[in-house]
Amino acid sequence: MTMITGNDLVGKALASQGADTIFFIMGGPMNDALNASAAAGLRLIDVRHEQAGAMMAHAFARVRNRPGVCAGASGPGTINLVTGLANALIDCAPVVALGGATPIRQWGTGAFQEIDQLAIMRPVTKWAERVHDAARIPELIDRAFHIATSGKPGPVYLDLPGDVLYSEIEAKTVRWPVAPDLRPRPRPKAAPDEVEAIVDALGKASRPILLTGSGIIWSDAHAELQAFTEKAGIPFYTTPQGRGVIPEDHALCYPLARSTAFKETDLVLVVGTRLNYVFSHVRPPRFPADAPVIRVDIDPAEIAGSENVDIGVVGDAKAVLAQLTDAIPGVGYGAWRSRLAQRNAEKVEGHEAKLADPAMPIHPLRLCRELRDVIGRDAILCVDGQEILNYGRMSIPSYRPGHRLNSGPFGTMGVGLPFGVGAKAARPDAEVVVLHGDGSFGLNAMELDTAVRHKLPLLVVISLNGGWTADPEKVKPGRDLGYTRFDKMAEALGCYSDYVDDPNEIRPALERALERVRAGQVAVVNVVTDWKARSVTTSFTAFST
Repeated sequence: MTMITGNDLVGKALASQGADTIFFIMGGPMNDALNASAAAGLRLIDVRHEQAGAMMAHAFARVRNRPGVCAGASGPGTINLVTGLANALIDCAPVVALGGATPIRQWGTGAFQEIDQLAIMRPVTKWAERVHDAARIPELIDRAFHIATSGKPGPVYLDLPGDVLYSEIEAKTVRWPVAPDLRPRPRPKAAPDEVEAIVDALGKASRPILLTGSGIIWSDAHAELQAFTEKAGIPFYTTPQGRGVIPEDHALCYPLARSTAFKETDLVLVVGTRLNYVFSHVRPPRFPADAPVIRVDIDPAEIAGSENVDIGVVGDAKAVLAQLTDAIPGVGYGAWRSRLAQRNAEKVEGHEAKLADPAMPIHPLRLCRELRDVIGRDAILCVDGQEILNYGRMSIPSYRPGHRLNSGPFGTMGVGLPFGVGAKAARPDAEVVVLHGDGSFGLNAMELDTAVRHKLPLLVVISLNGGWTADPEKVKPGRDLGYTRFDKMAEALGCYSDYVDDPNEIRPALERALERVRAGQVAVVNVVTDWKARSVTTSFTAFST
């Protein structure tokens, strides 16, 4: 009789799903499940806070286009995952989270770290379940991976009580599901009449735009997106997280004419993104009230919840874009593209002048320009903060899908460094750069230690403006943080570090740091920036009526 433990089944089941990395902090009852995962071939990356571990798994998922895995010990360890999982839920990122839990037989007795973790996890995940029988561990892990990636992606959670993990069962009683690579991915297409309706609407339009987001990345539809835009001749715009699906120096990309495109369009085609605050719900005054809206989304609830959609199609972005490319006539909208190209060109000179600002203290846009000009085209860029997030969005382009990560639609501060570590773990050969505000950096700064210990060399650039956001009037409560010498802290943790307060020294410092990164060392460049520099962006919040 061959016996096997629940711990061993966790490791074997994760490996069977193709998982190769897990982010965690040690603790009971998960330690032996983690040991079993290592024995099954997974790389274990222990972090300094479980929140950061969930964020690393999130970035891993975005860069690899497959679920990232994280784990926490019972009680506080698992609960610490919550912020990262909530961020992944709002960002629609597939993360599989495992949490150790108090033994079932001790529930209700005031056992060590006893709390209903499932009740806590359900609001911040797409699916949450508890394992009661060790024999079902492979089945439920398979279900977790499947749900995380099916339809609209999202995080999932599996609760693993200690007595289930350490129970011994007969190996023959274990339920092993069909191998994931033998299960084809569903890709629903648009009905023929839906394709016809979209093509007809595009034919009647003279100023259409295409809005896309992360759905293009999760569907692996960037090639289909580019083929469609080029054949149709339609200008495109993306969410911040969806950038790079088409290189942003493409002829149909007019980033500095974004406001003009939105205000003057006469048809909005939305593929693979939600109609939330990022695009102002495609409502006036940012968009014309009479512009028809066409929406393609994998999630029926997204289509059903759209209040201003004229044509709604439930379908996979990759499949539907291919259908539209086959059906659409050749390149059109020449006058519209010329209008946007002219508007974009009019703004370029003034935009570049702002980026070259020689003032001291350093304007954040100058920092962004120097970083833009020194990093590689294929670099993975993680941006986190307030002012620096907006300035980075305005000034640093993206050229590859999944290579732009930021605070996302949930606006979660502190994701930058964890995202960078997760991205580097996912793509060890890639150049990974984190552009951080000083406030947001402080939230997960100790993950520098994680990067050093696990030999994940990346570049971290900090915009040190002395506090949370800009505050020209100095009226925000708790705004001031002082000018922390994060470079000295980084050096103490084993990083290469530099400190810059002169705009002419930014690029040399970045070049020195990148040389160290390429030699295998984590690098931090701490740059003093103007505390008065306030970025101008669309207001997403209203606290009064």
